[in-house]
Amino acid sequence: MPIHKVGAISRTYRHIERYRQILSVLFRYGFGDILDALHIGRYIEIALPKRVRREQERIEELTLPERVRMAMEELGPTFIKMGQILSTRPDLIPMEFITQFEKLQDDVPPFPFEDIKTTVESELKAPIATIFRDFDETPVAAASLGQVHRATLATGEDVAVKVQRPDIKKTIGVDLEIMLHLATLLEQNVDACQIYHPKRIVTEFAETITKEIDYKNEAFYIERFARQFSGDPTVYVPKVFSDVTTARVLTMEYIDGVKASDIDRLEAEGFDRGVIAARGADLIFEQILVYGFFHADPHPGNIVILPGNVVCYLDFGMMGRIDRQMREDIVDLVVAVVRQNEAKATDVLLRLTTQDVLVNRRKMELDVSDLTMQYLGKSLKEIDAGQLLRQFMDLISHHRLQIPPDLFMMIKAITTVEGLGTVLDPDFDFAGAATPFIKNIRMERMHPKRVAGDMLNSGAEVIHLVKEIPGAFRDILKQAKSGGTTIKFEHRGIEPMQKTLDQVSNRISFAIVLSSLVMGSSLIVLAGVPPLWHDIPVIGIIGFLGAGMMGFWLLYSIIRHGRM
Repeated sequence: MPIHKVGAISRTYRHIERYRQILSVLFRYGFGDILDALHIGRYIEIALPKRVRREQERIEELTLPERVRMAMEELGPTFIKMGQILSTRPDLIPMEFITQFEKLQDDVPPFPFEDIKTTVESELKAPIATIFRDFDETPVAAASLGQVHRATLATGEDVAVKVQRPDIKKTIGVDLEIMLHLATLLEQNVDACQIYHPKRIVTEFAETITKEIDYKNEAFYIERFARQFSGDPTVYVPKVFSDVTTARVLTMEYIDGVKASDIDRLEAEGFDRGVIAARGADLIFEQILVYGFFHADPHPGNIVILPGNVVCYLDFGMMGRIDRQMREDIVDLVVAVVRQNEAKATDVLLRLTTQDVLVNRRKMELDVSDLTMQYLGKSLKEIDAGQLLRQFMDLISHHRLQIPPDLFMMIKAITTVEGLGTVLDPDFDFAGAATPFIKNIRMERMHPKRVAGDMLNSGAEVIHLVKEIPGAFRDILKQAKSGGTTIKFEHRGIEPMQKTLDQVSNRISFAIVLSSLVMGSSLIVLAGVPPLWHDIPVIGIIGFLGAGMMGFWLLYSIIRHGRM
């Protein structure tokens, strides 16, 4: 969704009422000082009621992240969704904000069925009665971007239909414009906010939410996920009905199962909780360490259990991707911890993250050593994977390293599934479930076929580079012949010598002027050039006084610099 860049907003700004509403909420939650620093009054006139100012006194007792989260909840769908997306971006915001943003929940009332009917018929180009044999007017679930209804297709299949809220795209577009303007003012006027690059945050959020409000992207994720596990009887993926799916309407198979967290019902219906926990762990590790494409939000509400202890995932709006190199780095990190190799663990952490500041490697190795000592003498099966990953997240945050979003989503997915597994089976060995996948990755790396493939790829890259060299050299020669090549020389480390030479040349010039002044004054005195004072030429006296002052100044300068 393109954002119209707003450099300055006049008093006739077309979204003036929404802007005032946003500013009122920000004032209420104690951000008045920041808004004053933005000089927002030159763009928007806002008068706060006394009630707002009284509420400020109570709200200012809360922490800054808490106040930001509460303001987002009150500002509505766009801001709630922004907080939810930012809760997966430790590369953009501090961890204390992420902890609060993870609490953001869609708590919005459903919109009328008439709007549902209008959207469905507009998107599918047909009356709703001809597409669906039955369409339940009461939603199964309502969220900030859309809501889900149960229905039956004309062909008889039970389906769940996700329909986008009316005008949600327009609402998001208005809020994004205002967000961008506020972010621009923050970068221009508040130095402390510049390190977080507010404009970059808004721009990246715009790109992410643009994909999320296009339901065809979610349909693609579901189909790709289904291909990964085709033929696997332990997992079920709902079918997507592509002919009745558009950017604003997603139609998929309706799943009637038991929530993975509904322990009482699982027990009553005879499900094996231990088997479910084991399959959940195997599935998340297979997604991450085998396919590199995983469900990034596997909380209990998005997992249902079907007969035969089959695991079924729902809501594929948030997916993560991990490439082969990152998977191997993760395995190296775990092995380095088990083997107490802090230098190797530090190397892997630096490969997995990006750094905007110079890292104190020695201090980082000591911190990694302190962490790995907690696992001294433990086997891989005895390590709490979730706790280990959380500890490394704290260490990464402490050293101001930036973790890629997909890696952070992977950590959250693993810890979520581990927590669910513990609820299902308190004795379940989650780390032990990861052991076979870790061993397979290590063995695969040394497999002759893999080694040969890597060597072949490297050889092909070298050959390609060798082929490019003559052409690149030819281009350089052409530029040189046409005068298009510029060679620049930069001298480094000669500044102290240059400064010394300047001082020497200045003193020599000063001394020459001083000598000339003394000689000239002497000639004037000998010649008796009038006017005279006590038979001595006044001009000569002035010359001698000036020469004396210059002489003392030169001597003082030499002594002050310690060089006689």
